[in-house]
Amino acid sequence: MKVESASSNVETALKRLKADSRGAAYYLRRDWQLYLLLLIPLSFVLVFKYAPMSGLVIAFKDYKIARGFWGSEWVGFEVFNQVFAKPDFGRAVRNTLLLNSLDLVFSFTMPIVLALLLNEVRSVRFKRVNQTLLYLPHFLSWVIIGAIAYQLLAEGNGVVNNLIEMMGGKRVPFLQEDAYWLVSYVAIGVWQSMGWGTILYLAAMSGINPEMYEAAIVDGAGRWRKIWNVTLPSIRVTIVTLLILNLGKVMAGSFERVLALQNKATTEYSTTIEVLVYRWGLEGGNFSRATAIGLFQAVVGLVLVLAADRVAKRLGDDGVI
Repeated sequence: MKVESASSNVETALKRLKADSRGAAYYLRRDWQLYLLLLIPLSFVLVFKYAPMSGLVIAFKDYKIARGFWGSEWVGFEVFNQVFAKPDFGRAVRNTLLLNSLDLVFSFTMPIVLALLLNEVRSVRFKRVNQTLLYLPHFLSWVIIGAIAYQLLAEGNGVVNNLIEMMGGKRVPFLQEDAYWLVSYVAIGVWQSMGWGTILYLAAMSGINPEMYEAAIVDGAGRWRKIWNVTLPSIRVTIVTLLILNLGKVMAGSFERVLALQNKATTEYSTTIEVLVYRWGLEGGNFSRATAIGLFQAVVGLVLVLAADRVAKRLGDDGVI
């Protein structure tokens, strides 16, 4: 029996070696339909993601539209020095880090909490109805969300403030004062994203072996103990992967979201890097500065992703790279 087992293992190893020795032409002939389908997303990435990177050269030039990319004068890091010396740059970096850090704390954790709660619901119909309602805000544009927010939270005639006044309270400037605007900005972002963010977590939870829950029940675990000892460890890889990807967006942010919710009365926290790129590039026509600050933003995001991935691997997780 041992001899037969050893011989079968040798045959399996030889087959694998033979398969590995086949060239790329063999796999192209065998799976050409799949490779043909792959060309569509690959072409999209090459055309719309990598091809525009050639325009980053204007961050190192005194770019003039009439001269073009290659005809403009090369100035090296002079544009970056000008950008870093601007008072608005430090303010934009601070606001971007603040807004995105708050989003990371609340908008990242709330989908996990919501997915855990939905996973405990036993009524399939109730769960589906709630999931549909929670997914809906994700499909609304920030222009629509901003209009709804001002209809509900405006200090003068907002629905929420009208109700507060009817109950004897004072009107709250949710979107008219900087501190209140910051809280409203984060809360609206959580409402818009938490439903859609539960999809991956619920998918990961659906793959948990039911026998693990049965063993926990036998050991006397209650509902909260099962969540803590079974559910959360089982979706740890998903949480870590999404956390690493979200860390790469800490220096990015949403221009549409800030633009839809900002106003002239709230300027302390609404000046972000994305807003500066818009002001300097499209409004001011200084494309070199806008490109330089965008490149700085991308480099910082890449460094954060690589650092988070390395930390995750040192803690025993797979990471994303």
